[in-house]
Parts: sequence; structure tokens; C-alpha cells
Amino acid sequence: MTIAKKMQAFAEKSSWIRKMFEEGARMKAEFGAENVFDFSLGNPDVPPPPRFTEVLRELAAEDRPGVHGYMPNGGFPYVREALAARLSQEQGVEFDQGDVLMTCGAAGALNVVMKALLDPGDEVIILSPFFVEYNFYVDNHGGVTKVVATDGQFNLDLDAVRDALSEKTKVVLINSPNNPTGQVYPAGDLQALGRLLDEAGERFCTTIYLVSDEPYRKIVFDGCEVPSIMNATTNGIVVSSYSKELSLPGERIGYLAVHPEMHGKLELLDALTLANRILGFVNAPALMQRVVALLQDVSVDSSVYERRREVFCRVLDEAGFEYVKPKGAFYLFPRTPIDDVEFCTILQQEKILAVPGRGFGAPGHVRLAFCVDEDVIARSADGFRRAMQRAASG
Repeated sequence: MTIAKKMQAFAEKSSWIRKMFEEGARMKAEFGAENVFDFSLGNPDVPPPPRFTEVLRELAAEDRPGVHGYMPNGGFPYVREALAARLSQEQGVEFDQGDVLMTCGAAGALNVVMKALLDPGDEVIILSPFFVEYNFYVDNHGGVTKVVATDGQFNLDLDAVRDALSEKTKVVLINSPNNPTGQVYPAGDLQALGRLLDEAGERFCTTIYLVSDEPYRKIVFDGCEVPSIMNATTNGIVVSSYSKELSLPGERIGYLAVHPEMHGKLELLDALTLANRILGFVNAPALMQRVVALLQDVSVDSSVYERRREVFCRVLDEAGFEYVKPKGAFYLFPRTPIDDVEFCTILQQEKILAVPGRGFGAPGHVRLAFCVDEDVIARSADGFRRAMQRAASG
């Protein structure tokens, strides 16, 4: 075998999401897609807003010289200016276009942030349950992840975070609305977290950055609002994308934003811009930058996902599951009556595809993505009931 040993190890414990997605493809080929209930992949199925198609067609027709050429590594200045105006309203602080960079999705943004901030051995605290790729992003740049559990409602456990902080802590990475739980961290908890990190930074004579991954910010339910970390600390960085709010995951367009009052901001922005280039991204896709510049006030209709959440909650209630009702995103994360991998095997026998919670750092749960048609969710009800009965009977 010629591949790197590290990659061999990564492949062995790589994303449960992809494993279940591949199993779904096999099952659909065998049983027919209409007979398989695939809740494995968070791939938004709600079409992009009609305005997106209009703008895309209009801009794709342009043939002026240089329209598809390079631009500054941080993105087109006018695109960043449009984004800064939106973020100023959304985040509660006044951004300038120089405070934001366009990136290849939120994943690209996170890798840029880690490249710019981490020295070998620096620690990044991540909160479980967490998005499965975080460990890899940190490792990409020589960092070490330290996993801290949330509480029974998947909210911040500030005492646990405090205990995990050390002189090596460089970043605390949060994700709200959260994948896989749908939890939204309250403003008071974020402010307390910001104070905690600022105080620890003073104690350790360092800076601890609070990085918030927010691709689901606009997919929230019951009138929920997502608080801004920028009101919690000046050492805040937001990363996000248009993958979920415009249903454009394959277009790989996102951004990062640095607190306008951050100490050492210009040095950090220079490092982030350089990282964007030398990681091989060079710049975010030119066409998509131009498109999203005109769509800052547009998003998908999150009420579609809210209706699906209600249908799925009824299915789970009738089957006897315990879960925390999500405030945002498009996932449910119920408890399993037995080992989560074993329970996923039982679900597969009912032609239901779920992702074991251990892949998100939280064994004893499964993740169910409800970015599928309501009919699929409703027709899965009998299978969930039988699965719970089989688990109970041993």
C-alpha cells in the first residue's frame, strides 16, 4: 500500500455519513429508491430561490473581457462590501468589506482559519455532538482537538469548557444552529463563553478565538433567532456558506468574517488571505461570488423544513423515541434504545438509513436528516415502530 499511513487511519474512521449514503445507494439499486427511507445525508433538497436562477442566467450571459479572471484573493471588493452590509445587520457590529473574505464554502473557511491560527500542537476545543469533519480540519494544520461534551439538552456546559482550557488552547469552535442536534445556543450562554475565553486568554497571556460555524443560521423554527458571537467577544470569527440558505452546497461558496474591533485584526486578515491562496483555493469561485452579491436578502423558505420537522417528530413520538426538538438546521438526533451502530443495523433491515451518533462524538444517538420529502418521512413510520420493538425484544 502506497498511501500515507495517516490517511489509511483516517479512512478507517472516516465519515459515517458517507458510509451510510453509500449503503443507501446499494439498497436503492436493490429494492428501488421509493422503498428506501434515506435520512443519512444533509443534502438540501429544497430548490434554490427563483431569484437565484434569474441572477445566474443574467450573469452567465456576460462576456466582457476578464469576467472569469482572477480577483484579489479575498474576493471581489464589491461582493465583500455587499456581504459586510448584510453581516452588520445580522451580527450586530459594523463590518467593513476588509473584515470579510469570500471562501470555498464554510469548510474552506474553517481550513483557512486553522491554517492562519494554529501552530503545531495548538489545541482546538470542539463541542460534542460535532460535525464529523472538524477533527480532520484541525489535524490538517497541525492542531489537536479536545472534545468537550454539551449538557443533556445539547447546550453549552461552561464548566466543562473551563476545565478543558489550557495555555495551548487557541480556538473554541462552535456550530449553531448545530449539526447534528439542531440546537441554537442562547445569547446569555454565548456571552458567558466569551467572557470565559477572554479571562482565560489574559490568564495564559494568549488569545483564544471563538469561531462560530453558521451555515444553518437562516434555517430556524418557531421564530427562533440565532445570537451573534460578535457581542460576546472581540476575538470572534464567523464562518459560513450559502450551501443551506440558498441550497447551493455543490457550488462551494462561503465566507469568513473577523470582528471589526479585534486586536491584531490586520495581521490576522493578512494571514487569512494568504492561507486562502496557498491552500490551493486561490479564490472563491468568481461566478458564484457575483451571484451571491445580488442575493444577500434572499434565502430558501425554511417553513418547508419546519413542516417536515413536525411530521418527523410525530413519527418518532409514536415509535417511542426520546429526543430534543431542534430549533434549527434539518436534523433530529434521538436517543437509541441500544448501541447506536446496532440500532442502525436494525433500521437498515427496515430499509431506513440513519447515521450512528458516535460519528458525531455522541454514541447512543442517531442522526436523521429531514431534507427529504414529507411523504418519505410519513411512510417510514411503520419501520421506526418495528425497529424500536425489535430493539426492545432483544
